[in-house]
Amino acid sequence: MTAGYRRRVLEDPGPSIPPEERAGIVRDGLGVGVATGAYGVSFGAVSVAAGLDVWQTCVLSLVMFTGASQFALVGVLASGGSAPSAAATALLLGTRNTLYGLRLAPLLAWSGWRRAAAAHLLIDESTAMSVNRRSSPTARLGFLSTGLAVFVLWNAATLLGAVAGNALGDPRTYGLDAAVGAAFLALLWPRLQGRAAGQERVVAVGAAAVALAAVPLVPSGVPVLAAGAVALLVGVLRR
Repeated sequence: MTAGYRRRVLEDPGPSIPPEERAGIVRDGLGVGVATGAYGVSFGAVSVAAGLDVWQTCVLSLVMFTGASQFALVGVLASGGSAPSAAATALLLGTRNTLYGLRLAPLLAWSGWRRAAAAHLLIDESTAMSVNRRSSPTARLGFLSTGLAVFVLWNAATLLGAVAGNALGDPRTYGLDAAVGAAFLALLWPRLQGRAAGQERVVAVGAAAVALAAVPLVPSGVPVLAAGAVALLVGVLRR
C-alpha cells in the first residue's frame, strides 16, 4: 500500500457509520466513562487530604486530566515533597501519552485546532477505544465518545470527592481502584485473541512481568512507563 493511498483512505470519511454500530460505539464509550470517571471521587478526596483546596483540586482535573499524573502530583505533595518535584513526577508519568499520540495521529487524521483539542482527551481509555477500530470515522467516534465521557464524569466526580473530603475514607473500600484497570483490559483483550496476535501476546506478557517486578521498587505509576518501554523496544526491534 503506497503512502498516497494510505493518506487518501485516512482523509476520506467514506460511508457514514451504520446506526447500530454508531450506537454500540457510543454505548461502549459511555460505559468506560462511567467506570473510569467514578474513580475521580477518590482523587478529589486524596487531593484535599494532601493539602489542596476544592478549587485547586478541580482545576487540576480540568487542566491536567490524566489520572496517573494527578495522583502522582498530590502523592508527592502529601509526602512533603516540593511543588517542582511533584510537577516533574507528574510530567514523567504523562510522557506515555506522547506514545499514544504518535499511534493515533495517522488513524484519527485530524489537523489544526481539532488535533490540538483532541490532545487534551488523549488518555488510556480513549486510545484503547480508537486503536481497535478499522476505519478513521469509527476511530474518531470511539475516541470522542470515550474521551468526552471520561472528561465530564471525571471532573464531576473530582468535585464530589473534594467536597466530601476525608468523609469518604479509603477509596479502595468501594472497589473503584479496580474499575479503571478492568475497563482498560476489557478493551484491549480483543487485540490479544486469534492466531495473528501471537506476538502481541508475548509483548503483553513481557510488559506485564516488567510492570509487576517494578511495583515494589518504584513510585506508583512508573510501572506503567516501564511496561510501555517494553512495547516500544519491541516495536523498534521489529522494525
